[in-house]
Amino acid sequence: MTSYTFTRELRLLTPAQFKSVFSNPIKASSAEITLLAIPNSEQHPRIGLTVAKRHIKFANKRNRVKRVIRDSFRLHQHDLPALDIVVLVRGGVMEMDNAELKKLIEKLWRKLNRRYNG
Repeated sequence: MTSYTFTRELRLLTPAQFKSVFSNPIKASSAEITLLAIPNSEQHPRIGLTVAKRHIKFANKRNRVKRVIRDSFRLHQHDLPALDIVVLVRGGVMEMDNAELKKLIEKLWRKLNRRYNG
């Protein structure tokens, strides 16, 4: 049976792991969110999230955005290739509700998948 857990192995943890993604990445972006990705040597994708305080002032709102993105990643991890992905969030996300945000991130997962495979 397929596991939909979000374990430690699915996260980018160290600054070096984040930094490596910024060198020559595959990009998928919208006005509010940018995904940067590079192939990894693992058998599964890994994700790192950055939500700047200057874009979203309140911690509870930053945490909401990260929670929705993490949950979407958890559910779509088996559809994504083995990539290290960094999600950069900008301020326009504050006006979106959870359903709109989820729809946007799912669109970006598909876009990233197409760019990687094609």
